[in-house]
Amino acid sequence: MGKDVVADLKRDYISKLLAKGARADGRRFDEMRPLKIETGFVRSAEGSARVELGNTQVVVGVKLVTGEPFPDTPNSGVLTTNAELIPMASDSFEGGPPDQESIEVARVIDRGIREGHAVDMSKLVIEPGKEVWIMFVDVHVLDYDGNLFDAANIGANAALKTCIVPAKRAGKGEDYQLPVQHQPISITAVKIDDKILIDPTHDEERVAEARLTVATLETGNLCAMQKGLNGAFKLDEVFKVVELSRKIGSEVRSRF
Repeated sequence: MGKDVVADLKRDYISKLLAKGARADGRRFDEMRPLKIETGFVRSAEGSARVELGNTQVVVGVKLVTGEPFPDTPNSGVLTTNAELIPMASDSFEGGPPDQESIEVARVIDRGIREGHAVDMSKLVIEPGKEVWIMFVDVHVLDYDGNLFDAANIGANAALKTCIVPAKRAGKGEDYQLPVQHQPISITAVKIDDKILIDPTHDEERVAEARLTVATLETGNLCAMQKGLNGAFKLDEVFKVVELSRKIGSEVRSRF
């Protein structure tokens, strides 16, 4: 049976459930799947976390090395974010160079950390204009059942919070805790038949008309937003997702 036929059957099934106010896994429209966070998962990393969001599993590792700053930001450390989506995690992923999906995941995670000022990058400067700490945030997907954005975002925040700057190993003084100052947590919603669903599964993503990821801070301030797919959200629907991001984001932070 072709993928398009399967998608049509799933859409019909999901649409009938939504019309009854239900989801396939029994959750409310505004309810996330069970969340598990394990920090210190990768011993060779300066900070790491393994996150299970329903059946989606990711590992995020943080590594720090010394290097030169960018010419236009001589008084700031450097942040680089990558995402690896391997075929073992899902039959929808392909091997080879990063594709559009992995690039988008990395960019969304990077934007939340960067625009949310999660880390005080000025404190990663060793010698202004000459040497700084370069921070690599690497996302590895172990199992995919939808909503990589939030699983990876939660993993990145948990890994950063536990990260130690390896100054002693690099001959730059004593080790110190990574200067984390904010926790920008993202919440992703999809729109199906004018219904807004939080934390979509893979099947829900496949039949969704539009997707919106919103990252907020512990202050409630909005720091990043990413719109996906071809459909549109009404203004009141955007506001609804923002408010849900604030509410659920606060609940997620309490788990760290």
